Amino acid sequence: MAKPIVAIVGRPNVGKSTLFNRLAGERIAIVEDLPGTTRDRVYADITCGENELTLIDTGGFEPRPNSDLRQMVKHQAEVAIEEADVVLFMVDVVDGVTIPDQEIAETLRRSRKPIILAVNKADNDQRRQQAFQFHELGIGEPIAISAHHGIGVSDLMDEVCAKLPPPAPTVKEPAMLKIAIVGRPNVGKSMLLNAILGQERAIVSEFPGTTRDAIDTVFDYGGESVLFIDTAGIRRRGQIEPGIERYGVMRSLNAISRADVALLVIEAAEIMNAQDMHIAGYIQEALKGIVVVVNKWDLAGELGVEKAQCTREIRQKLKFFPDVPIVFTSAQFGKGIGQVLSAAKRVYLEREKRLPTSQLNDEMNRAVAAHPPPSMKGKQLKLSYVTQPDISPPTFVFFVNDPRLLHFSYQRYLENSLRRAFGFKGTPLKLIFKRKGKR
Repeated sequence: MAKPIVAIVGRPNVGKSTLFNRLAGERIAIVEDLPGTTRDRVYADITCGENELTLIDTGGFEPRPNSDLRQMVKHQAEVAIEEADVVLFMVDVVDGVTIPDQEIAETLRRSRKPIILAVNKADNDQRRQQAFQFHELGIGEPIAISAHHGIGVSDLMDEVCAKLPPPAPTVKEPAMLKIAIVGRPNVGKSMLLNAILGQERAIVSEFPGTTRDAIDTVFDYGGESVLFIDTAGIRRRGQIEPGIERYGVMRSLNAISRADVALLVIEAAEIMNAQDMHIAGYIQEALKGIVVVVNKWDLAGELGVEKAQCTREIRQKLKFFPDVPIVFTSAQFGKGIGQVLSAAKRVYLEREKRLPTSQLNDEMNRAVAAHPPPSMKGKQLKLSYVTQPDISPPTFVFFVNDPRLLHFSYQRYLENSLRRAFGFKGTPLKLIFKRKGKR
C-alpha cells in the first residue's frame, strides 16, 4: 500500500531542509545558509503517530525564476505539490510576509490540497508573537516553530497527522508471479516488455524517461498469470535530474517493493556500471529476486564483447547475489526474449521453496561441524537449531546461545552453506539470529 506523501515547500532559505533532517532523524538534505542549496527533491519514510508517510524536501520555490535552473527547481516543487497528499508550506518569521510567500500561497490554494502553514525561526517569545501576521496569507492557522531547535515541531506533526488521508483498505496483491522491469533510462525496458507481450502495451521511445509511472500489465504465461510492472529508469542519486524524474525513482522503488522478481536491464555497451550496481543494491535491500537482462546484445559483435567475459564481470560485481541468472537479449529484434520469463519463473520458485526442519538442521549441523564458529573474547557461538518460518524471501531463524557472538563472516558462511545445499539461485536470503528461548 502506497504511503501518503507530505511535501515541504517554500521559497529558498526558509529552513525546509533543516526541518526535513530533524523529522527524518538524520542529515539527509544538505543544509547551508545559502538560498537554493536543495535542488532535487529528497525523500524519507517517517512515522507520524500510527501512520507511516513519505516526506519530500523540495528546492526553493521561486514564483518568478530568472534562470533555467531555477525554472526547473520551480517545476520540481510544482510536481511535489501535485503528488502530495498534504503540503507543508514553510515561511520565515524574520523576513515576514513576502510577495513570493503570497504568490506561493495562491498556487497552493489552487491545488486544493490540505495545507499546513509552518512559520519557522520562531525561537523566542517575540518571534512567536510575530507568527500571527501570516494569517493574511489566508491558508490556515500559522504554527510557530524553530526547525533548528525543535521548538513546536511536535505540534506541527500533530497537525500533519490530523490531515493525512484515512488509510486505504489493504489491497492484497494477486497470487501470481510479479515482475518489475527496472534499470537505467534508455536501456530498452519498455521495448523488452513489448517484445515479451508481443504487442505495444507500453510507449517505446528513443528518448530516455518516457515511462514515468509504473504500468501494470497481466500476461498469460503457459496458462499462468504473470504481472509485469514497467517502470521509469533509475539513476544514481546524484545524477537524478530536477523535475519529474525524482518521482520516477520513487515509483520504481515502489515497483521493486511490490515485485517478487526484478529484471535488471543493462546494455551490452556498459556492463554493470555504477548506476546498475546502485539499482542492484535497491533490489537486494528489498530482498527481491533478480534476473540480469543484458539487452542490445545485437551490438556485442561490433563492441567486441563476449558472453563468457560479460558473465564473469557481472558475477564478479554482483557477489552479493550469488549465481544470479543472466539472460542476453535484443528486444529490438526479439532475440533471447523467451529465456527472460523462464529465468524469472525459476527464481520465483526458488523464493517459494520451503525446507523441512529436520533436513535444514541436519545440513546446518554438518556445516558447523566442518567449520565451527570462531571464538570471541573466549566465548563461542553455539547453534541450537534452525527453522524456516517464511518464504519469499526464504527466511531462516537461527537459535543460538548469544547473537552478539556472531561474526558477519560466519553468517556469510552459513548462508553460503544453505545455498550450496539447497540452491536459492537469484534470491537474497533473510537470516535472523535469536537467543535460545526467545521468540
